[in-house]
Amino acid sequence: MPTALVTGTSTGIGQATAISLARKGYMVHAAMRNLDAAGPLSEAAAAEGLRIKPVAMDVDDDVSVTRCVAGVLDQDGRIDVLVNNAGIGGQGPVELTPLATYRQVMETNFFGALRCTQAVIPAMRRQGSGFIANISSVAGRVALSPHSPYAASKFAVEALSECLAQEMSGFGVRVVIVEPGVIATPIFGKIEPSRPDPGYPQERRLMALFGAVAPDASPPFEVGDLIAELAVNGNERFRYRVGVASTELIGWRESLSDTDWVALGGATDAEYAASMKSALGVDLSL
Repeated sequence: MPTALVTGTSTGIGQATAISLARKGYMVHAAMRNLDAAGPLSEAAAAEGLRIKPVAMDVDDDVSVTRCVAGVLDQDGRIDVLVNNAGIGGQGPVELTPLATYRQVMETNFFGALRCTQAVIPAMRRQGSGFIANISSVAGRVALSPHSPYAASKFAVEALSECLAQEMSGFGVRVVIVEPGVIATPIFGKIEPSRPDPGYPQERRLMALFGAVAPDASPPFEVGDLIAELAVNGNERFRYRVGVASTELIGWRESLSDTDWVALGGATDAEYAASMKSALGVDLSL
């Protein structure tokens, strides 16, 4: 039976991905920081007779990651799939956002994925096969103020993944980036203005954008099912967009020059709302 290790599985995309992979016949080791949060996933697995084992892992901690990966290898002898999903949000104007926020977001979203990848690669190289899916975000392609802590971490994941894919291509290990748009997960619901400041209207506008698109958010299984399909049947591409507004937001950014993109930050509310209406078809209450 093939084996998968998925991080950040207590809720959202990670939980859905664990279930989707188990439905495809994988023995899934569902990593989460606190096993007390494993109840919903365990109940879902029991209801369908799925092989899912919650395991403790803190992606911010070297020892925790090493111990978890060693435990999976001791039990199953191999890891066929790694899904680096664990992540946290973070936003705020650059001037007002503490360095500690940037460090924490990078520690989890970037170094956490790197830490897990480095722990798993030796086993995949010995096997001569493997599949690594790194969960980026539309924010890994679209740096929209004041999302700099989160966007910076996801841009870093994108760069890491490109280099990793090149390095692994000779070892039979496939690497993909998955770029979710607006997904109905707890991380989305926790987004709040960090330190509202009238001098930075971008923060208010971003919250208005989230509020406008939230009712149409895609279910996490759109992401989980995609990853499971790629794991089983292979991937034709390196990057995959999934979920509400993913294609539209990335396409919108690609359609604008850098000069126009920067100028959007200084636009009036009416100009900003008009741009969002054109790009996403949403009406913002500003």
